[in-house]
Amino acid sequence: MHAVHQMFQRDQYARHSGIELESVEPGKARARMSVLPCHLNGVGTVQGGALFTLADFAFAAASNSHGTIAVAINVSITFMKAVSSGTLTAAAEEVAINPRLGAYTVRITDESGALVAIFQGLAYRKKDPVPHA
Repeated sequence: MHAVHQMFQRDQYARHSGIELESVEPGKARARMSVLPCHLNGVGTVQGGALFTLADFAFAAASNSHGTIAVAINVSITFMKAVSSGTLTAAAEEVAINPRLGAYTVRITDESGALVAIFQGLAYRKKDPVPHA
């Protein structure tokens, strides 16, 4: 699990976006992002791409948590609530897995626990191990 955590600590795009990996364990991951002015769109709410990035990061950590490289092959997101401030949390959970595919649901919530977005992801599980630092 340490190698997976280290791999995602090196994610430059997540770092640039202000996303932090809180936890990762087999089939699960949690990430958070404090809403900054750079995350807001023209109407003052968190831009959909910022929400997608947060969810995708948690999905990637969860899908790679078994120690082998996994890459997204299909994803979708549904936006449930607009947010303009606070801290958002993305909780990814594995819902099905086999030797080649893994299905995941990511729930993004605000500080009050209200659902902001639901992300569904399907990952292709390669045979290559997660690289060590």
